[in-house]
Amino acid sequence: MRTTIIFIRHAHSTYTPDELGRPLSSKGFSDAAKMSDVLKNESIDVVISSPYKRAVQTVEVIAKLIDQKVIIDNGFVERKLSDHPVEDFDFAISKVWQHPTFSWNGGESNEIAQLRGIEATLKVLDLNEGKNIVIGTHGNLMVLIMNYFDEQYDFSFWKNLEMPDAYKMVFENKQLVAVKRLWMTK
Repeated sequence: MRTTIIFIRHAHSTYTPDELGRPLSSKGFSDAAKMSDVLKNESIDVVISSPYKRAVQTVEVIAKLIDQKVIIDNGFVERKLSDHPVEDFDFAISKVWQHPTFSWNGGESNEIAQLRGIEATLKVLDLNEGKNIVIGTHGNLMVLIMNYFDEQYDFSFWKNLEMPDAYKMVFENKQLVAVKRLWMTK
């Protein structure tokens, strides 16, 4: 039986040091509304999100469209890079991608973050067989999940993601059979 997961990287947010409560910017809200238009013909059954406000706000419009509540799942939070802000983000993020078991102080390695994301994804597939599911999440975790199923989704792919971005992944018996990008601003 085919099950579809549409992973949505959250829309643009207004920066605050509060990772959990960081809201969408006005552009982010506008793009979230456009995303719901893109997905209105996808026959969505379930909407799940990371608890981070920017991820929830990105998929709330879709949930309202189908008269459902957003289900919060901590398995889809962004990977924690470090306990403290890093001095050189580009260097820090490239190092964890180059060395999948490496982690910065208090952070998650690619291997650990990917395992968390895959456990959450497999649980969603188990509980929603045959359905179309939207998952609001974050760029790094989304690509780590995609990479587990197909290694072409790597660091270079992550660097080219947009905010928001959406990828429809079709599974048959938990095996990935197709991927299609649904969001294109260019």
